[in-house]
Amino acid sequence: MRFEIPQEKKLVHETRIQIRWGDMDAMGHVNNTVYFRYLEMARVEWLERLGGAPSPAGQGPVIVNAFCNFYRQVTYPGELIARHYVSSPGRSSFDTWITLERTDEPGVICAAGGATTVWQDAALQKSVELPTWLREQLT
Repeated sequence: MRFEIPQEKKLVHETRIQIRWGDMDAMGHVNNTVYFRYLEMARVEWLERLGGAPSPAGQGPVIVNAFCNFYRQVTYPGELIARHYVSSPGRSSFDTWITLERTDEPGVICAAGGATTVWQDAALQKSVELPTWLREQLT
């Protein structure tokens, strides 16, 4: 199964991620689970920049699904550019999409992933309406 990044999306954040030696597995390339960590790093850095980092005591984002398509092997050493996009804001959710490419191979997507994010109230353990400040970033 492959999920495709939609044409209609908004670029909201870009960051660089160092590939670490320990990110590789016995096959000599970055382990598939590490890509999800890269996606998380870009997503959380964007939310922190907005002032909406995950908060176990208040309101914040939770991931309800996630995917990653692997197009090319990534190996150490190197650096990745993560481009973070958003789309489809709803009452309490939105979609995130992230592409990963090596800085030494501009324009060549190594992996692309995404997640559906729901804004929730941790104490109530249920979704709540997206805050206005976040909705403004999504549209």
